[in-house]
Amino acid sequence: MNEVKVLSGIGDKGPACMRLTVEGKVWLLDCGHGPEANAHFDPAWLEGADAVFITHDHIDHIGGAAYAVEANLPIYTTMQTAKALPPAAEVRPLPERGVTEIDGIRLTTGRNGHALGGVWMHFDIGDGLFYSGDWSEESQWFAFDSPPPAATAILDCSYHLDPITQAERFAALDALIDRLPGQILLPVPPSGRAGEMALHLVDRFGLEAVVLDPECRTALRSALASDGLSPRAQAIAPLLHASDHDYGRFLICDTPNADGGAAWGYARAWRESGRLGQDAHVVFTGHMTAHARGICSVPGGHFQRWNVHPPFGDQIKMLQRLKAKRFAPAFCPRPEEYLIEDGLGAEIFMHESIAL
Repeated sequence: MNEVKVLSGIGDKGPACMRLTVEGKVWLLDCGHGPEANAHFDPAWLEGADAVFITHDHIDHIGGAAYAVEANLPIYTTMQTAKALPPAAEVRPLPERGVTEIDGIRLTTGRNGHALGGVWMHFDIGDGLFYSGDWSEESQWFAFDSPPPAATAILDCSYHLDPITQAERFAALDALIDRLPGQILLPVPPSGRAGEMALHLVDRFGLEAVVLDPECRTALRSALASDGLSPRAQAIAPLLHASDHDYGRFLICDTPNADGGAAWGYARAWRESGRLGQDAHVVFTGHMTAHARGICSVPGGHFQRWNVHPPFGDQIKMLQRLKAKRFAPAFCPRPEEYLIEDGLGAEIFMHESIAL
């Protein structure tokens, strides 16, 4: 029997891993670790697996890939995402938008509006299975492709029932940074919101106000050379040729929780020098681990969400577009609250196996 089961990712913002059984084969959809340090990929999830499919290169979707490589499993993903895999990975390339036939199963992929090289996946099984991975339709940086209908959907519901749109997020972020004196560190995933954040700040404050760390510059060079970005994205191109310095007002740096990379270096140096909370501030804009929450617990640490996942209104629109009959609200802490929401038009499933 063809079926799908959420192994991990229901009930928390935890490692993404789904098991799809189709025509006697077992395929894992994503193999994440984290984002919390103690949220590990369970190698037992690979038991009986014939292949792994990875939607994008963020750690909570790809962080367990080394186990798949060690098990000699083929990994289906885009060539951009494959750059984040261990060198020994057996990569089976997927198009960022197109159709691939795998063991007689038609797989359609489309750009997910969330990460460079990131895709959603639609499997032509029964009345269709849609797995969004992470997705966003609000990005001014990444492209998003509309998927075909699917009766069964596993949806990114990271923002739960939060209805706030990106336009409202922009206004709130602008209000925050306008009242903060001195330099502002913005920790980011380089292949994620780094480019769009730079574009927003360059539009408001000019090129001279924004600095990218080397990891972000490398990721954004690749992004600007790829297909599917907004034509406006080229406005940040001069930032990619700047030398290393920290003279700008806005420092866009890896890692997103300031627990490594240049973001960790700045946050630590500012705290030790006494600048943090005076003329230097850290503004987190995405999911925060315990490390980030610790920084936000002292003066100089701030949080203002930047939408990289769908607000509730976009979740509903996706269900309507898919004509979904059932869906799993993934990556949110309280999926049971969807059971009492009106207007979804689809039944909820969580940990049970669902026939396709």
